[in-house]
Amino acid sequence: MPKASDRPQHLDALLMRHLPTLLGDVEPSAIELLLEHLEWVEIAGGQPLMKQGEAGDAMYLLVSGRLRAYITNEYGEQRMVREIARGQIVGEMSLYTDEPRSATLVAIRDSVLVRLGKAEFKRLLSISAQVSIALTRQIIQRLQTEASRTSMDRPVTVGLLPVSAGVDLAGFAASLAEQLGTHGRVVVIDAAWLDADLGEPGITERASSDVDANRRIAVRLDEIEAAHDFVLLLSDTTATPWTSRCTRHCDELLLLADADQPALLHPIEEECLVRRPARTDAAEILVLLHPADRRSPSGTAAWLARRPLADHRHIRPELTRDMARLARMVSRTGVGLVLAGGGARGLAHIGVHRALQERGIEIDVVGGTSIGSVMAAYVAADQSSDAVTRSARRAFSSNPTGDFNLLPMLSLIKGRRLRRIVKQGLEELTGQDDAQVEDLWKSYYCVATNYSKASEQIVRSGSLRNAILASIAIPGALPPLISDGDLLCDGGTFNNFPVDVMRSTRGIGRVIGVDLSFRKPRRIEHAEVPGTWALLRDRLRPRKQRRYKLPSLAAYLMNVTILYSTSRQREVRKLTDVYMNPPLDRVGMLQWNRFDQIVQQGYEHACQVLDAPKLATGSAA
Repeated sequence: MPKASDRPQHLDALLMRHLPTLLGDVEPSAIELLLEHLEWVEIAGGQPLMKQGEAGDAMYLLVSGRLRAYITNEYGEQRMVREIARGQIVGEMSLYTDEPRSATLVAIRDSVLVRLGKAEFKRLLSISAQVSIALTRQIIQRLQTEASRTSMDRPVTVGLLPVSAGVDLAGFAASLAEQLGTHGRVVVIDAAWLDADLGEPGITERASSDVDANRRIAVRLDEIEAAHDFVLLLSDTTATPWTSRCTRHCDELLLLADADQPALLHPIEEECLVRRPARTDAAEILVLLHPADRRSPSGTAAWLARRPLADHRHIRPELTRDMARLARMVSRTGVGLVLAGGGARGLAHIGVHRALQERGIEIDVVGGTSIGSVMAAYVAADQSSDAVTRSARRAFSSNPTGDFNLLPMLSLIKGRRLRRIVKQGLEELTGQDDAQVEDLWKSYYCVATNYSKASEQIVRSGSLRNAILASIAIPGALPPLISDGDLLCDGGTFNNFPVDVMRSTRGIGRVIGVDLSFRKPRRIEHAEVPGTWALLRDRLRPRKQRRYKLPSLAAYLMNVTILYSTSRQREVRKLTDVYMNPPLDRVGMLQWNRFDQIVQQGYEHACQVLDAPKLATGSAA
């Protein structure tokens, strides 16, 4: 069980900071009851606060630290569902329903909470309607968040650890703090700063063996954390006691590495991270540092293979916009762009990208399906809209789906032309023969369908070319891809507009979605489908003189594969903050020859959406 203690005086002030925010202007009698019956609880990193299935006997308010919630299903499989940051209430649901605990809560780092027992909780509700309303509002907001938003609350204390030679830790921290300053109050702390603040040189080194020194540091860090939105803890360059404290005290760890150094484990990682107690797993984010003039990252996989990372970022510290992107991801205000599949209609994504760049709306993470996966790669490669347009025009002007099979055994289209176009386009973007997904400047994912396992497959690593070829392999139209013994094909079968994937991505606060589904169903004015010869004769006529407004076989197959995803459009649309659906009702999925027209339609629609009154202030960014 967590360790209960008397009410430390220094924590009373921290508690009073949270209560007005949580409960509003409540009756003095309610506040007196709370202060009389609240019990302070200290819990070490890795220790459970409550376990799934236990009876609910109390609710808790997290004053400092961080918790993670896990749910175990009927098969004994455990998954993480959310993180709980300071100032949040947990455990009250069981007190309302008298049901067992629905999840196991574990401290990611050393944490301090206040506990209110079940009897006092019910008495509090009976004397204060304000408290009852406030707690009910908390429950409703949490349920809404779990259903539609990211499950990862923003970190307060972030550790910066150098894990290679050549890292300017102080300079990087100052730059990051400057960018974080637009999102809240920031303080940068290293061992020397804390020694000076406490007026006792060397106290941070003594704390590992001096109980009183350790307590004084813990108290001061709690006070600093309560007074700021972001605390950047700078470790030493070696595995010192202060470095170890940074790894234990943080909600999230940024591992800073010079990308040109060997991808080896640093002594800090070996001493302070590998040997941490079980479940004290504050997320580790690898930040690879590059010179400003680098064309494209490379060799990222070697860095990722050696570490249990939650994510990675490629940053050019000399570029303000890169540091601003990192600050948005840390503050959970990152902007995600989701691009749907739709064949040639996906050229509209190029126009949307141009409109976003013209308005200075930076994209931090991008993902897509089918043609959306291709266009997402352009965005993730951090190219200008003009460069993207030129490259895409060269690639798609040759009709990438025009090499039909004379004897179709697995697909109507050979796919050789498309494979060549994708290969050449990626080489042009990245300068690499076989770029990896991990090597893109911005975080990227695409969606494929795993035919062998009958499931959706989200691709975040490996060969970028193969990822795209799998995502665009429309069943029956284009040949599938074999990967690790599985057959992969177009992701549109399961998820043609993968906004839900973006919503669960670490760091994302706002989502811009570009949907390509038809706005209204096409009505067929014929009593029955004509025969083969009648269709053939009709296809030989000029387009405007054709009698039968029916899709070609290839277009029919391409559209059928995304019907299930299209049926989820309304549900998925709710997950976007900015939704776009360019008016492309008269554009076919194979009309690559209409490049400029489709791009322009996407651009004009994006301008209309982004310049609407509610977005004109730039809130989308």
